[in-house]
Amino acid sequence: MNRYDVVVVGAGVAGSLVADRLGRAGRRVLVLEAGAADSADPHTAFVEATVKVPGSAYRPHPAAAWPENTDIAGVDGTPGYRSAGHLLQDGPLPYASGYVRVNGGTGNVWTGLTPRMLPEDFDTEPFGYGRRWPLTYDDLEPFYRAAEEEMGVAADSDEQREHVGLPLPAGHVFPMRPIPASHLDRVLAAGLDGRRVKDPVALSEVELRVVGTPHARNGVPDPRYDGGRGYVPRGRDGRPAPDNRCVGHASCIPHCPSYAKYTPLKTQGRWSASVTLRDRSVVSRVLVDGTGRATGVEYRSYDGTVSVASADVVVLAAHAVENARLLLLSELAGRSGQLGRNLMDHPVLLTWGLMPEAVGAYRGPGSTSGFEGFRAGPGRRARAPFRIEIGNWGWVWAKGLVDVDIAELVTGQGLFGAALRRAAGDRIRRQFTLQFEMEQGADPANRVTLHPTERDALGLPRPLVTYDLDGHVKAGMAAARAVSEQIFALLGAEDRTDYAPAAAWPGRFEYGGRTYGYRGAGHAAGTHIMGDSPATSVVDALQRCWDHPGLYAVGCGSMPSVATSNPTLTMAALALRSAEAVEAGLAARDRPATLTPTSPGAAP
Repeated sequence: MNRYDVVVVGAGVAGSLVADRLGRAGRRVLVLEAGAADSADPHTAFVEATVKVPGSAYRPHPAAAWPENTDIAGVDGTPGYRSAGHLLQDGPLPYASGYVRVNGGTGNVWTGLTPRMLPEDFDTEPFGYGRRWPLTYDDLEPFYRAAEEEMGVAADSDEQREHVGLPLPAGHVFPMRPIPASHLDRVLAAGLDGRRVKDPVALSEVELRVVGTPHARNGVPDPRYDGGRGYVPRGRDGRPAPDNRCVGHASCIPHCPSYAKYTPLKTQGRWSASVTLRDRSVVSRVLVDGTGRATGVEYRSYDGTVSVASADVVVLAAHAVENARLLLLSELAGRSGQLGRNLMDHPVLLTWGLMPEAVGAYRGPGSTSGFEGFRAGPGRRARAPFRIEIGNWGWVWAKGLVDVDIAELVTGQGLFGAALRRAAGDRIRRQFTLQFEMEQGADPANRVTLHPTERDALGLPRPLVTYDLDGHVKAGMAAARAVSEQIFALLGAEDRTDYAPAAAWPGRFEYGGRTYGYRGAGHAAGTHIMGDSPATSVVDALQRCWDHPGLYAVGCGSMPSVATSNPTLTMAALALRSAEAVEAGLAARDRPATLTPTSPGAAP
């Protein structure tokens, strides 16, 4: 069958949720996934990989390549960086995030953190930067709840209300009780809760408090959920699995061996029979008729065979970069001039050091708690707001695997045997990291385009990114570094932060006479930005392309701001909202017309 009600491009979080909701309504849905649905066992692939990167649990095919953080490298002795691989770059600073193209998408390799955006995040224009959303927190709130149910979010409502500032109603309950705080979380809470630090950029003081982070990760179901009916966790295939819980494997990125973490495969396990997944299918063009209405897509198999699937509605859900690339390939949705522009991420400033005592490094999820006090308020006028994650996995993101520590102790201190074991054990068990996730405002200069000459294995132009950080973000990093130094001092921790060597820090720059380095959080957003006018945005508040009836571009690419929260939950909520709109449109199409007599006495 080549005719469907809906074709969904991409089987990640957003695409899988849209397909699920429409399949429940009985719609014939075709999901086209560029990656493979039957790749090798992720755990085996991860163990066998020589370099441990987010995509190392999967093996890419040249026809559906993806960017890894190893594709960029700093240049020793000079400013700048080198880029290679699927995603080429020509900006002043590197876009330091990647994604994967497999069934389930990057939703297979994410951290599983699901904080909501704050109400004020939906309009940063009063703070002098960014763009206003064409909807509010209240508009999205019912879909936040639906997404939290689908993903099985574990959190404490009272804590989120009191210490994060979310306007959760009285009696609100998350599906599962919060994931337990790590030993490191408890040590930091004992030393920091109630203490105050100075923000030298915003010229204010902020009280510190360790706050649990919401997780899409099976824990202990809350019996109060859903009016006392409770919540049943789901396992790998989406079926009920009451005993499937997080057991702290500490490999959430890229793979959870216990399958406690939510991935799109859990949603796919509940798809109705009317949903068809076709993998190894790289969509190369969106088809429209003479009026601009979407009529289907053209796609290519790995051997280059070209096929066409027709549908009344086309939903693009292939990641912010690939959605923009596909619309550019199709020469669609370009009236506003914003297509591909406003690329955002969370540039992450890392600081790391050694605690005076053991803190249980490398156990459990990568982060279970954080500091929320720098996310909101008037300080964001002067500098980018940020959220601070407490990193449970030692120095792995800052410096690499513990092999680096061993090499330093061997070559730097000449240690071997028992002395080496004692020194390595002492260092590793005291390691901790603070991860400052900076909000990056929408800037049209940060963009995705098509490379003029470079082609992929199927002959399609590869994506080209131009990227930089503005002064607002850099001021946020300066404030974050100062806050970090105060936190380290309060803890009596030894600060080991050092953005060297240059080759290991492609995202390195000078600001205010000081060197900073950043990593990418993998939170791409903004390339088909939503708005309330076709003159200034690509999609409307329901993620419908202004210029093309029947064409939706869903996902983080629609977000006018990325705020300070990990964006997956917000993306899921937006996808569910769009799915409701798609179904309403299809229902209107199918509604029988009411005929009226054309003249008195005539038969209807």
